[in-house]
Amino acid sequence: MTANVPLGAHITSNGVSFCVWAPKASKMHVCLFSGDEENDSIPMDRDSKGYWHVEIEGLSEGTRYGFRADGAYDPDRGLWFDPSKLLLDPYATKIDRAYLYDDDLTASREANIDTAKLVPKAVVCGELPKAKKFDAKFPVGGLIYELQVKSFTKQHPDIPEDIRGTIAALGHPIVIEHLKRIGVNAVEMMPITAWIDERHLIPLGLNNSWGYNPVSYFALDPKIAPGGIVELRKAIEALHEAGISVFQDVVFNHNGESDKHGPTLSFRGLDAQSYFRNFENEPGHLINDTGCGNSIDCSHPIVRRLILDSMRYFVEYAGIDGFRFDLGPALGREDENNGKFNPQAELLQEILADDVLKDCVLIAEPWDIGPGGYQLGNFPSRFYEWNDAYRDDVRRFWRNEDNMVGKFATRLCGSADIFQTSDLSSENKTRSINFVAAHDGFSLLDLVSYEEKHNFENGESNRDGHNENISWNNGVEGHTDDIAIITKRRVDLKAILSSLFLSRGPIMLTAGDEFGRSQKGNNNAYAQDNETTWLNWEERDTQIERHVSSLAEIRKTLGLLDNTEFVDEGDVVWRRFDGDPMTVSDWETPDLGAFAMEIPAKNVLILFNRTDRHQTLIRDGNTQTIRPRTVNVLFTGNRNN
Repeated sequence: MTANVPLGAHITSNGVSFCVWAPKASKMHVCLFSGDEENDSIPMDRDSKGYWHVEIEGLSEGTRYGFRADGAYDPDRGLWFDPSKLLLDPYATKIDRAYLYDDDLTASREANIDTAKLVPKAVVCGELPKAKKFDAKFPVGGLIYELQVKSFTKQHPDIPEDIRGTIAALGHPIVIEHLKRIGVNAVEMMPITAWIDERHLIPLGLNNSWGYNPVSYFALDPKIAPGGIVELRKAIEALHEAGISVFQDVVFNHNGESDKHGPTLSFRGLDAQSYFRNFENEPGHLINDTGCGNSIDCSHPIVRRLILDSMRYFVEYAGIDGFRFDLGPALGREDENNGKFNPQAELLQEILADDVLKDCVLIAEPWDIGPGGYQLGNFPSRFYEWNDAYRDDVRRFWRNEDNMVGKFATRLCGSADIFQTSDLSSENKTRSINFVAAHDGFSLLDLVSYEEKHNFENGESNRDGHNENISWNNGVEGHTDDIAIITKRRVDLKAILSSLFLSRGPIMLTAGDEFGRSQKGNNNAYAQDNETTWLNWEERDTQIERHVSSLAEIRKTLGLLDNTEFVDEGDVVWRRFDGDPMTVSDWETPDLGAFAMEIPAKNVLILFNRTDRHQTLIRDGNTQTIRPRTVNVLFTGNRNN
């Protein structure tokens, strides 16, 4: 680990000290601003390890600043030093406004275009007290509720207008009431640190609404957090008081400076050769294992330190309880391993060993587009992992595909085929994050309403987004007023949601899927900062919402919140609908449409039926007619849910 130098801006007894790492720069200045007017430019001193320092007397909290780095300019060699580019301090914890893309941010040094008026300024902040410790822990089989901050409350009629679409709204009593009603154990915020639009969106009149294009790993984006870190911690405190954990989706795999033609905003202007992964002997050719133009070098000591410091900051000063790592294999890619994923990589081991992070929930999205990028099941044992096999197999089962009963049952029971190990020293519990829909892809309602994606509003002629969504439309593509089709879709939604809530391990819902949100068939709505992604609270399907609430109660009753052990033969009895145990022949029946899972210890039968006819179950003298496309829970001998 790099020496513990206090990076960033820190208030001292005399003023403010500044420190930034840029070992290949020949000169470094910290520039002070009133608005966009540059008042002063102070040279910094370099030490032997590439850290530049200066202490400026008389400065105080609220000072606006940026860095200018000088040195060689040779993009083909990965050198972008250009003193006309104002650079964000990687350790800045606040910026004075949101980022707006401008082509001048990409101009070459020869163009000599000063970017000070185009970019936000870092703001010197005082030391915050530590956040209150949240004693309640996320239950190991809890419900994670994924949301994008702005779209979640932008159209909520009961939220005060001045905080709609902000982090502050997450702590509002009406939001917490809704979360509690549907059994949420943790809110997972999609990216909240400052981001910039991709350059191709500007001519299309679109904006990045998801935030997966960061400029900063510390400073919150003013669009959703005008009150900064204080606003975040107040919202988290309110959620904690309601017993709800808060997770942060972090993007440590790339940044918004994109490829070699992208804007120079921070990392690129300080040391692109170190912050980004480059092809061997071609330092100007950026590796793009993310599909976003560049790949952060998570094996470099300065980058590892930046990531760990960022995580600690949000845990200690905001109260964050866990992290979801976007394109998680990036954390374990090492150049000495030819860029391949290494589950024992230094950064991963440092995260696991860190005292501040020891109680944090860690969730990996276990894939990227780089070589060997699909790593489901291969992260260290403390990491939960998004399970796309669960997503796809549950979809295929309810789409009535053949030979899916065995796979479906395996997914319900924790996906032992993926996560079970032969290591007797490990806890050997499921690490699956079970989900059927997420921010990326169809919403749950669109899953049963569209057979094909409809992404034309994204301006890419419907080429973007996944082509195969394992979806179906129930007879009509998209919106319909046909009550029969609306009813079929509602039945499908209830069946899918029931399967999810009766699965072993943590489960995840994306905000709005509990009441039938639609994105009009757009399965890649990252650039739709409008009614396409803003939740319509006034037109939500209350039938579906009530169903989710009842499922949350059943899940709690069955003890699925505190159990992540794999389901084995002693835990369940698989039965046909006539009550007899399933045979090998039954499991191998391609079009088997109905079966039951008995949990003797709980005195319960869970009935799964995807056939087009009614099924009648007779069990212990208890007769029940099961409608098509349903999941019913029968507590034998006492009550029927």
